[in-house]
Amino acid sequence: MKKSLFILITIFTLGCTETKKEAETITKQTESPEKKKTFPKLEPNRYNVAFLIMDGTYNTEFTAPYDIFQHTQYRKNIKQMNVFTVANTDDPITTFEGVKIIPDYNYKTDSIPKIDILVVPSAEHHLDTDLDDKDMINFVRHVDKTALYMTSHCDGAFVLAKAGILNGKVSTTFPSDIDKMREMFPTLDIRKDVLFVHDGKYITSAGGAKSFEAALYLSEYLYGVEIAQSLAGGLVIDWKLESVPHLVIKK
Repeated sequence: MKKSLFILITIFTLGCTETKKEAETITKQTESPEKKKTFPKLEPNRYNVAFLIMDGTYNTEFTAPYDIFQHTQYRKNIKQMNVFTVANTDDPITTFEGVKIIPDYNYKTDSIPKIDILVVPSAEHHLDTDLDDKDMINFVRHVDKTALYMTSHCDGAFVLAKAGILNGKVSTTFPSDIDKMREMFPTLDIRKDVLFVHDGKYITSAGGAKSFEAALYLSEYLYGVEIAQSLAGGLVIDWKLESVPHLVIKK
C-alpha cells in the first residue's frame, strides 16, 4: 500500500512539474518581444530639419512648416530636406487640439543627428512652465551652436528668447503676445505689424496660418522663387513674397 502511494505521489509530482514547464514555455512563446526603437532614415546630402514638439504644441505651427519642408523631397536639383521630430520623451505627445504624435527622437536619451534647421512651433505653455524646462532650453542652446537656421512660429519665439539666442537680434511673435514678450524680455527688439522677421540665422514668425509664409520664405531664400512657388502651388497657396509684410535685417 505504501509503495503504491509513493508511486502515485511521484507520478503526480512529475506531472505537475511537466505541466509547469509546458506553461512556462507557452508563456515565453506568446510574450511579445521588446520592441527596438527605430529611427527615421535620413538621406545624405540633405538639410536635417528638426521640429521641437511637446504636449500642447499647436497643430498649425507644426504642420504648416512640416508640410512645406517635407515636400522638398519631391523637387529636383535642390538640396532637399529630411524632416523629423524631437521631444523629451518616447511617449506620444498630445497637441493642443488632441492629435497624438510619436516623436522620432528623444533629445534626453537618443543620439541626435546634426540639426541644420530647428523649427520651434508654438505650444500651450511657452509663456510659462515650458520656459522653466532647463533640459529643453539647454537643448535649444546646444542646437544653436551649429545650426544654420533657428526658426520659431507664434510663441515659439519665447523659447528662443529664453535660451538667450535672440539677444541683439530683431524678432516677432504672435501679435497679441508681443507686449507680453517685450515685458518678459525688455532688452529685445520685438517688432509689430510684420508676419515674420529674418535676422541673421533667426527667422521668427507671427504663427497661425501665416506659418506657411515664413516656411515658404525660407524655401525661397534657400532654393529661389520658382521652387518656393512650386511648393506653395502644391498646397494651393498663392505665394508672392512682396505681398507679405515682413522684415529682413541686412547687415
